[in-house]
Amino acid sequence: MIGLLQRVTHAEVHVSGHQVGAIQAGLLVLVGVERGDSEAQADRLLERLCTYRVFPDAEGRMNRSLQDIGGQLMLVSQFTLAADTRSGTRPGFSPAAAPEEGRRLFDYLVQRARARLGAVQTGEFGANMQVSLTNDGPVTFWLQVPPGQN
Repeated sequence: MIGLLQRVTHAEVHVSGHQVGAIQAGLLVLVGVERGDSEAQADRLLERLCTYRVFPDAEGRMNRSLQDIGGQLMLVSQFTLAADTRSGTRPGFSPAAAPEEGRRLFDYLVQRARARLGAVQTGEFGANMQVSLTNDGPVTFWLQVPPGQN
């Protein structure tokens, strides 16, 4: 499972011209589900998202986590993160989970995140979304929990 996390001061998602989610200071995370992923990968990714130290402390060092600052979380499904881009000029999507499995594990991740953090915003799985954000820093990290690892 892949999480492309971005520290933001604001983020929002629109579908068909309607806002479906918005957050202020926190993390916008684009989530890709790979073949072979399970609940174990989702649980490990959530643990890392909640505790990864990407927010500044009093000295300006990235030493505080989403939990530490009480920040907001937005999870947006993005199957293209699992693309194979090693050759050619067109991405291949064989590493990505099938849509039904991707939706199941994304929904599981959202459910677990809400149980842990309370309100968690999302996009709309499988929809054509317009995602807007103000990246703070900019700070962006690629987190991956490979299939079979937790």
